[in-house]
This record gives sequence, C-alpha cells and structure tokens, in this order.
Amino acid sequence: DVQLVESGGGSVQTGGSLRLSCAASASTTSIACVGWFRLVPGKRREAIASIYLGSGSTHGTTFYHTSVQGRFTISRDKSAKNLWFLQMNGLMPGDTAEYFCAAEPECAAVAIHGDEFSHWGQGTQVTVS
Repeated sequence: DVQLVESGGGSVQTGGSLRLSCAASASTTSIACVGWFRLVPGKRREAIASIYLGSGSTHGTTFYHTSVQGRFTISRDKSAKNLWFLQMNGLMPGDTAEYFCAAEPECAAVAIHGDEFSHWGQGTQVTVS
C-alpha cells in the first residue's frame, strides 16, 4: 500500500512562504495524479492544486483553485520519483488550514475531486497570522 507523508507546515506571517512536501513510501508504484487539499474546521475540504503525471500530451497539466492561483505552485522533485511539493508564496490568513496531499496511481487526467484519489497523507497544519 502507498503511504504518504507530508511535511513543511508551520506558522508564518502574512506574506510569508512555506513549501510543503509529500513523500510516497512505495517507489515501485507510478503515481499518475497528485493533489493538495486543505481543510478548515466547519468548512468543506477543497482542492488547492493538482497535477497530472501520467503519459501522453497532457502530462504536466495542472489545476489551481482560484484563491491560490499565482501564489501556489505544485511540482514534482526532478530526481526523486515519488516526492512532490506545494510551494506557497504570499500566504494570507485565509490560507490557514490543515493541508493534505493525495495520490492516485490510476487516473487519466488531472484530478480535482477528493474521491478521485485513493491515497492520502496525514495532514500538516499551516497557520498564517
């Protein structure tokens, strides 16, 4: 089974930056879709960023929630196959949430819904004040 471990969360001031990392334990599994979600107590989980890493012309296709577009960037480590990042710049108090990474080996296009992912990390807290 694929285990995902997030890291990089913390507390920052408005305008600051953080880089979240998501590492998958199973190096033999090819992950085709990776997503980052966030959850605020009392609100619905929302997809923040997603990337399609499968084959074909749509490899590298990304999705960003409008609230983070231009500030957040999802990427994969260039050398490590199963290590992904969410670079978060220009953080605002509204970004305060618990952030989760999700991965799916079998997807045909960029995934933006939680039920499209079968593997989830444990979450990492981001607090912006």
